[in-house]
Amino acid sequence: MKNLFSKLKNPKVLRVVVAVFVIVFVATITFFLETKNGRVFIEDSLVYAPIITVSPTTPGTLLETDVYENEKVEKGDLLAIVGSEALRANTDGLIVMADTQTGSLTTIASPVIQMIQPENMRIAGTIDENKGLKDIKVGQVASFTVDALPGKTFWGYVDEVSPSAKQTQLSFSISSERPTQQFVVYVKYDSIKYQEIKNGMSAKLTIYTNTN
Repeated sequence: MKNLFSKLKNPKVLRVVVAVFVIVFVATITFFLETKNGRVFIEDSLVYAPIITVSPTTPGTLLETDVYENEKVEKGDLLAIVGSEALRANTDGLIVMADTQTGSLTTIASPVIQMIQPENMRIAGTIDENKGLKDIKVGQVASFTVDALPGKTFWGYVDEVSPSAKQTQLSFSISSERPTQQFVVYVKYDSIKYQEIKNGMSAKLTIYTNTN
């Protein structure tokens, strides 16, 4: 230890030590900034799948419902009977809503069944146009967490960036403040690998913009 302090008193050795320290410090800061700049965080996200609605072609009385929520069905399975019409699944899927109020009048505007295809589930993140949207591209790696599954990190990739804003204001006063538009970024993941993820769960997204 004494020898070390003695060496540090040597101006040449001290300059070398300071130079090494500065290089390491600068490299660390640079790595941190590059890592931070290579990410876009999207807090407002959720698990989303397009809803498939099943309704009668003509108004009628719901006589029976043959499925229940969270039941998996296959194409052609009987879902319900309305009047003289048998409602069947047009595709494989998962039931997310089933009307069990037999005896009630149903129409084409009041779905008897709602279902999704689990393989079509994605994470939909809403991002302000000025919060890194310009850096997000299809194919980039993404990670996400799900509020209902704390401590776990899941992985996917950017599958789609919405071409238009969620709500577009077509006209506004020149003197008024220009509104900040919001866009939706969709991240695809392996729904078979991550079967614990359910449609509608809240999530948080991280897009790695330096991966593409």
